[in-house]
Amino acid sequence: MAKIARARVLRRKATWAEKLMWSWLRDRRFNGWKFRRQHPIGPYYIDFFCEEARLAIELDGSGHAFADKLARDREREQFLIRIGIKVLRYANRRLRVEKQTIRDGIFRALHERAPRPANPDRQRA
Repeated sequence: MAKIARARVLRRKATWAEKLMWSWLRDRRFNGWKFRRQHPIGPYYIDFFCEEARLAIELDGSGHAFADKLARDREREQFLIRIGIKVLRYANRRLRVEKQTIRDGIFRALHERAPRPANPDRQRA
């Protein structure tokens, strides 16, 4: 239960970049794919996670450039890779200027990992 409570706190404290990304991904808006935000996996909370494709999307603010954050990000990524999850990592500032490039990258990764959403009847137009 503590993990769920922590995830709820993280959702309430979303950054502008997380809010923008969530507006693309929520309610199966991204071509029918189901995403969760601030999803707990092991000791970590994943910014955005698609179970069907085993795909994690991590957004990094400027604080992630520091050595301790970089080490923690590498540790998290290695953990996720070991359990079969692919990680896409984007700097927040890229979302402002490369929106379509980022969306295209997410779309390609989803289709490489799982050609179709698990429940295509739930897709939104």
